[in-house]
Amino acid sequence: MRRFLPTLLFIQVWRRHLMVWRKNAASSLVGNLGEPFLYLLGMGYGLGRYVESMGPVSYPVYLTAGILASNSMNAATFEAIYGGFTRMTRQQTFHAMLATPVGIADIVAGEVTWAATKSLFSGSAILLVGAIMGAIPETTALLALPVVFLSGVVFGSLGMIMTAISPNYDFFMYYFTLVITPMFLFCGVFYPLETLPLPLRVIAEFLPLTHVVALIRPLTTGMPFEHPWWHLGVLLACAIVFFPLAVKHISRRIIV
Repeated sequence: MRRFLPTLLFIQVWRRHLMVWRKNAASSLVGNLGEPFLYLLGMGYGLGRYVESMGPVSYPVYLTAGILASNSMNAATFEAIYGGFTRMTRQQTFHAMLATPVGIADIVAGEVTWAATKSLFSGSAILLVGAIMGAIPETTALLALPVVFLSGVVFGSLGMIMTAISPNYDFFMYYFTLVITPMFLFCGVFYPLETLPLPLRVIAEFLPLTHVVALIRPLTTGMPFEHPWWHLGVLLACAIVFFPLAVKHISRRIIV
């Protein structure tokens, strides 16, 4: 079990990624914000003209919470998959790190923490933009940021598993098409789960993004919580299960 537990050396891995990111921070933030901002404008205020409200809140307010949740998934996934795969294969960064006291678990923990940090960066920016647009009415919205970070840990760990088993960049399309896109569409980002047919609703309850949305939306809109400890427990359980799997698969991939 010890080989799955990182040491504090993972902070050095995270710090290395932060130093690299600072050189291209502006372009990175534009990329992370571009798509969510367009969704807020196009669907929040376009579709929002036809959907007057979602329960006690307007549709732009309702949608902003969903976009914040889904963007935490996307930001962590893209970083763990494309960034992680590039560092592992093209740049050989993981192999170079193993020549130091850093171990596999430290590398994976650094990657996952960095992916979660990217979620936190983009999530903070979305909160700021949403507040300026009047789509974040609650002062408790800042409490959504820890949930965004936890979501980044979950999806960063999942992304590292995919990074370990993928033979090339093209293989990631299977993951996005079969896993990420269905979660984006069916986990309550755009509409309540209650509108789905029962079979799809049951499936959605097993997907981690559903629980991220269920925690973030009340914090940013003032809508009532429903079983918050259950949703938090599911996300923590996902992180506890996915991280060791990521360490295991990365170990198999880079240690011959």
